[in-house]
Amino acid sequence: MTREDELRNAVKRLSEELYRYDSNPSTWQAWLVSLLEQLQQQATEVNPMNSSLYIEMITRLADSIRNRLRTGGW
Repeated sequence: MTREDELRNAVKRLSEELYRYDSNPSTWQAWLVSLLEQLQQQATEVNPMNSSLYIEMITRLADSIRNRLRTGGW
């Protein structure tokens, strides 16, 4: 199993746990924001230059969400 497969499985387990904890999608925003905050903190602690990469990622994420809302698909 590749690292990518392991990460994909970890994300799947996280989503299953989140759903078991709280099955109401309207409350997931707070959890997703918390996850993003923690990822940002970890990335910038390792390398302060990651801050600009994080902002680029958030921008691409916003674009993906807008496309999802517009087209109905990822």
